[in-house]
Amino acid sequence: MRLVYRIAYAVLRRHHDAEDATQETFVRVLRYSRRLVAVEDPKTWLARIAWRVAVDRSKQHARKREISLEDSDKPFEGMACADALADATLQGAQIGAVLEKLIAALPQKLREPLILSTIEEMSLREVASTLKINEAAVRSRIFRARQILRAKLAARRQESGGQENG
Repeated sequence: MRLVYRIAYAVLRRHHDAEDATQETFVRVLRYSRRLVAVEDPKTWLARIAWRVAVDRSKQHARKREISLEDSDKPFEGMACADALADATLQGAQIGAVLEKLIAALPQKLREPLILSTIEEMSLREVASTLKINEAAVRSRIFRARQILRAKLAARRQESGGQENG
């Protein structure tokens, strides 16, 4: 199921690790399938298992790297465009890469609900259940994450605007 893979990839950020975590998730689902009858929301139950597997694998492999918010201001290397026709495509890729880097720089407690709600399109209830926090905390953390991202993007725009005009 795509949901499981996307959750695993959102945590692990490596294709092969996400595939392994997806397989492990379904092995666990099969192992605990007797409990599925008592589960109110199978999608959330599956998402919670996928999230736990991915987080556990991330800790085991010590691949989880948090980037400080100060480091996220440094420009990417090698982002020069090849020619004018590629500018639009490159700019879209740059924006995506910058956003990905800024999201990775968020504190974990803000990053997790943002990824699950925005990228994985889970409802607030599903995110709360997956992370085992209440819905008010989910809303607050998503709001705070978006505030930080907005401020960092605005600062980047001002920096690039100042460089072009200066």
